[in-house]
Amino acid sequence: MSVKSAINKEVFIPHDEKMLVAAQVKRRTKKKIPFLATGGQGDYMTFICISVTNKKPSCVSITKVKQFQGSSAFVKRSQWTIDQLRQVNGIDSNKDCPEFDLMFENAFDQWVACSAGEKCTFIQILHHTCQRYSSAQKPDFVNCQSKLLGEYQTVDSVIFRCKVYLKRKRKAFVAHNGHLLRQGNSILHSAADSVTSAVQKASQALNERGERLGRAEERTADMMNSAEQFSVTAQKLAMKHKC
Repeated sequence: MSVKSAINKEVFIPHDEKMLVAAQVKRRTKKKIPFLATGGQGDYMTFICISVTNKKPSCVSITKVKQFQGSSAFVKRSQWTIDQLRQVNGIDSNKDCPEFDLMFENAFDQWVACSAGEKCTFIQILHHTCQRYSSAQKPDFVNCQSKLLGEYQTVDSVIFRCKVYLKRKRKAFVAHNGHLLRQGNSILHSAADSVTSAVQKASQALNERGERLGRAEERTADMMNSAEQFSVTAQKLAMKHKC
């Protein structure tokens, strides 16, 4: 089970809600902590989640969820309704970047997502959710790429999300099927060894054949020399008998 599926199961489903999207984030600037609030629980991961109730009329919430180091549990920290959201700042409308800001009635947070793709998906779904569920004044989306806002960019947004999804699935496949890749490499190495062995055997056979040919040529040369000597001797004997 993925982390986000676990958040949905532990935090939202028990309250009859479903999570629409979650982005893992970190603060861009350190938050000032009151003196009496020191002595926290150590390192943690933070997720900004958007959820909607299953019962009508639907109520949409933006929730900050944390998971502390050494614990498998997820803890709900802060929560706002979508009508309390005043502004979403995408930081740069010309390129993908992981930074974004959320301004509420009584809070302002500066975040950096774990990736630009995750931030873009979060803002796209947040914008669509605001257009659908906000009953009061809708929040302002500033410095956001046009592909994340408006229905005319739906196709590009779907393609973008599909690319993110396929990239995630490819990483999961490599992680879970690494042994198959290793087996494939082993097979390739075995095949290479077999080819090398075959070449070595062929080379050895050619060398042996060359040695045999060399010996045959030497014997042929010896026989030719012997034949030539026999011919000379026979001629001498013939001349001797004539005399």
